[in-house]
Amino acid sequence: MITQIKGLHHVTSMAADARINNDFFTKALGLRRVKKTVNFDAPDVYHLYYGDEVGTPGSVMTYFPFPHISRGRPGTGEVGTTLFSVPEGSLGYWQERLAGLEIDGLKADEAFGEKRLHFAGPDGDGFALVEVKDDDRAPWTHGGIDADHAIRGFHSVSMRLRDEGATKELLTFMGYQAVESKDGVTRLIVPGGNTAHTIDLETLPSINRAALGAGSVHHVAFAVENREKQLEVRKALMDTGYQVTPVIDRDYFWAIYFRTPGGVLFEIATNEPGFDRDEDTAHLGEALKLPTQHEHLRALLNKHLQPLEETVQA
Repeated sequence: MITQIKGLHHVTSMAADARINNDFFTKALGLRRVKKTVNFDAPDVYHLYYGDEVGTPGSVMTYFPFPHISRGRPGTGEVGTTLFSVPEGSLGYWQERLAGLEIDGLKADEAFGEKRLHFAGPDGDGFALVEVKDDDRAPWTHGGIDADHAIRGFHSVSMRLRDEGATKELLTFMGYQAVESKDGVTRLIVPGGNTAHTIDLETLPSINRAALGAGSVHHVAFAVENREKQLEVRKALMDTGYQVTPVIDRDYFWAIYFRTPGGVLFEIATNEPGFDRDEDTAHLGEALKLPTQHEHLRALLNKHLQPLEETVQA
């Protein structure tokens, strides 16, 4: 069994409009944009990262905003809902805030003894806020939301599957333990992991497969401490029969990818080196940062990429 994985690292999704996406996360949800860079494989498209002050693993939501991309079709074989942790007693504040911003899909419910508030992102993305007692992660409080209500980071992701069996077996191999099943949902947790250590598996045997597009989660990334631990995980997965990519340098972490039996794309990402490797903490996410192989495109990209604010940042 793999013991190096400590919970979620980041979740990466697709969007149709970069400015709308940026406004939603930095203004409506009050997160910090910790990095403004580009898709390594399509440098004419942003890769935007939002999280806490420093982009702590387990707090970072990332997006590829492809202009004019069609909206995704929800279904099985994908992450259906990304859930964020908020302080106990704060959902009333969030209900009022999101309703005032005319955010779609507001619905309060409870699962596994936790109060939740569901809502939709600009592209129909599935999100929820979950009240968590004693989540001591430090929130970003310069986005217009005070510490008594601000998002702490991820609580969990919920995956929609035709059959949970093989994915549950994989997650168990990855160090997760099933703790409860109710109403067709199985909850798994990494013992001793980071605070973003929960995965829910929702079994929907009669639902069609999802189609990737705006509002869809592209992949979910799991955190390991460093490259040494990552290589240990890669070897264990390959020894078990999974087809895993070579290690890829993503500038702010190293990554490996593999497709799960249920269809969801998994990534294993390192906690090192972090988002402050090329800009100081006070100015994270302000300047356009390009990977070395795309630096020669800077002048072209500065003209092509949609400004995220009313005036383009340096």
